[in-house]
Amino acid sequence: MSTVNVFLWIVQGLLAAMFVMAGLMKASQPKEKLAASLPWVESFPLGVVRFIGVAELLGGIGLILPAVTGTAPILTPVAAVGLAVTMALAAVWHGRRKEFSSIGINAVLLILSLVVAWGRFGPHAF
Repeated sequence: MSTVNVFLWIVQGLLAAMFVMAGLMKASQPKEKLAASLPWVESFPLGVVRFIGVAELLGGIGLILPAVTGTAPILTPVAAVGLAVTMALAAVWHGRRKEFSSIGINAVLLILSLVVAWGRFGPHAF
């Protein structure tokens, strides 16, 4: 196993953990509880917040499960691209709300997702 492949697995694992945790939180907690730490949820209906949570949850699972099981491993980089798009949209939203500290987190997750997509679509595919 190459060093880059090990690196990609580590990044996939970290991203998966972050997105699964964030997704579970958004998909299951009451809006009032979410608003205490995520003020942006007040700008969206509960259904949209739940949709974002489910998308993040499924994306996080998609970073690991297809590759580990060998079932449709192409879904791993597809999930990475989907999460990168989600983070790009989140950064735009936070920028409009002047929540600049949140953009940094979005940017890091966006870049890491793109690294996984590059590696798994390209030279280090399964």
